[in-house]
Amino acid sequence: MMAKIDLAGKPIAITGASSGIGAATALACTRAGMPVALAARRTDKLKAICKAITDAGGKAIAVECDVTKPEDCERLIDETVEAFGSVYSVFANAGYGAKHDLLDTPEATLREMFETNFFGAINTIRPAAELMKEQQSGHILICTSCLSALPTPGYSIYSATKSAQHHIGRALGVELADNGIHVTTIHPVRTRTEFFDTMRERQGASGRDETKGQPPGKVARRVVRVLQKPRPEVWMSEPTRRMMLWAAHLPRVTNRYIFGRHKKPM
Repeated sequence: MMAKIDLAGKPIAITGASSGIGAATALACTRAGMPVALAARRTDKLKAICKAITDAGGKAIAVECDVTKPEDCERLIDETVEAFGSVYSVFANAGYGAKHDLLDTPEATLREMFETNFFGAINTIRPAAELMKEQQSGHILICTSCLSALPTPGYSIYSATKSAQHHIGRALGVELADNGIHVTTIHPVRTRTEFFDTMRERQGASGRDETKGQPPGKVARRVVRVLQKPRPEVWMSEPTRRMMLWAAHLPRVTNRYIFGRHKKPM
């Protein structure tokens, strides 16, 4: 069995760290002794999280970063190295969703979602991976979704971006294995974050009860565990994983009985 990795002193850079899973992961990694670079477009929230970490004796920096801009992601890694001496891990966590039937999806929304979720993950990974290859160690994390395994009506573009993230993550893990670099895809189920708040702001959608679902801290704890004992995938619900695989193998049954009541978004 692989020995548990001591994370103390190993820096991690996290995108989408101003709230939700990203912010919770930053706090969890800090408790494990990791210096943290928090990245997002909203620096006011980042600075508040940084202050909470440093007030508790941890090490953290805030970096304004739009993951759709490769130069911002390169600067994130540069500032992480400048502050902490190296980069051990990067968590490509930034992303968003929108609910539209495929043919009703505005062209700008379609492209923006791929730019943020898919290309944003690649922009985040590339500069970090180059440094990890030089040091022959590291761990790349990609926050995808349980919907990566099942195309879902109303969320077809979102699930496509998450499937693409999963595919590159699994392939990258094989491609970088000889460099001592681990790659893990994280697959949350419904989580209490700003995901649906953001969707409402973008689409003017009706309200939804987001008191249900897993707390982001639960995902964060699993992230720390997989950093300590690396594996290719982390699913936050094993029953969900099995259901998704079952549904993928029985498409006609899935379309009729699971998706048969699909209604167009208002």
